Amino acid sequence: MAPSPTPLSLFVAARPQGKLAGIRHEYQGWNNCGPATLAMNLSYFGRSETQAETAPFLKPNKDDKNVSPHEMLAYARSIGYDGQVVVGSDLKLLRTLVTNELPVIVESWYIPDPNDEMGHYLLLTGYDQETVTFFDSYHGPDVQENAVHFDQLWKVFNRTAVVIWPPEKAEVAQAILGDLTNTQVMHERALATAHAEVNSNPQDKFAWFNLGSSLTALGDSENAVKAFTTARSLQLPWRMLWYQFTPYEAYYAQGNHQELINLATATLQGADNLEESYYWRGRAYAALGQTDAARRDLQQALDLNPTFIPAQESLTMLP
Repeated sequence: MAPSPTPLSLFVAARPQGKLAGIRHEYQGWNNCGPATLAMNLSYFGRSETQAETAPFLKPNKDDKNVSPHEMLAYARSIGYDGQVVVGSDLKLLRTLVTNELPVIVESWYIPDPNDEMGHYLLLTGYDQETVTFFDSYHGPDVQENAVHFDQLWKVFNRTAVVIWPPEKAEVAQAILGDLTNTQVMHERALATAHAEVNSNPQDKFAWFNLGSSLTALGDSENAVKAFTTARSLQLPWRMLWYQFTPYEAYYAQGNHQELINLATATLQGADNLEESYYWRGRAYAALGQTDAARRDLQQALDLNPTFIPAQESLTMLP
């Protein structure tokens, strides 16, 4: 694709269909969909690194089950690129980015078997009016999926996208994102979408979770806790808090420290190497004056990820 912006616009509006070429596909190693997907994304711009190079930065502990979108963005910035983590995105934005030669990493939900759901990154590389096409580090290149079904799985992560660009694409990328580069506006839009989906289907646990996440980001922890309580009552998937930590943040802000501890403990029963759960549980213990327990958890978070700066800072602040 070779878009030709007019003087009136820095970018081309989404075409009815489009597909990017020149991306190197890479199958992931164990727990490595994040590093592999990032390497595929960078390959479009001529970069040569593979997951072997991206993984040590993104997940110093090879058994780490979660690479965050912000960790991917940090890697991009470490090599002189830039980007943005966009929350509350939509299909129109994805199509516009692809039209303008910007592949997009999306955080989605993978369901190999019932009750075995997990987070999974995909690299969006194409679309038409009915489908989207992506490079999948697990299933291969040029995987096609119905756009409506894709959107429902993407919704589990509040429609989060990671847009990465080299310096020469910065002006175009920022023009496409528009006022979404303002984080307040971005979260307000995500909040409006979550409100609409909750009103449309009050049994939609992911819409309630997204509502809580957006309220947390906007500083309304009181109503965020109410939204998360409703989401949890609708039986969230057991791996949900392996990847998203806004309930911890909201409970902490509201002083619901024991509930945070209970939730983190339940999450850690499913996997005992989740540094974010140890971190937030450690902070809750500290807030309750249980310093020894706090120190153990914060140190465990650091043992799992020595570059986890919030855990370092919280540990230093303990008496």
